[in-house]
Amino acid sequence: MRALELGTQGEVRVELNSLVLAGKKIATTGLLEEYAGETEGLEYPGERLALLDNDGEAIATLEITGVEVRPFIEVTWEHAAAEGEGDVSLEEWRAGHRRFWSRIGTPVEDDTPLVCLTFRLTASP
Repeated sequence: MRALELGTQGEVRVELNSLVLAGKKIATTGLLEEYAGETEGLEYPGERLALLDNDGEAIATLEITGVEVRPFIEVTWEHAAAEGEGDVSLEEWRAGHRRFWSRIGTPVEDDTPLVCLTFRLTASP
């Protein structure tokens, strides 16, 4: 089973994992270029992933329900809201994600390809 690590290690991952376990986060977005760097293919509907904590331990199992590749500017409000991180508008989601990716050294442009995943929690502690 492949694994999914949300955000960056530390408080961000703890918060995102908490949202998943609470049923509030049912989507996430990543950079397509990260898949090339990891030499992994895209997830696919029906695939199960182990959700990892900061120590690399599995804390839940997720089932992928949707996978879309789209430019940053074409991410929908429906997807952004499904991330469950409290954004009140698509503009706020875009600004927050631009800040996050810039902070980790991968700034995004409007045409940067993203992978938009939706999932459901199938098992948790």
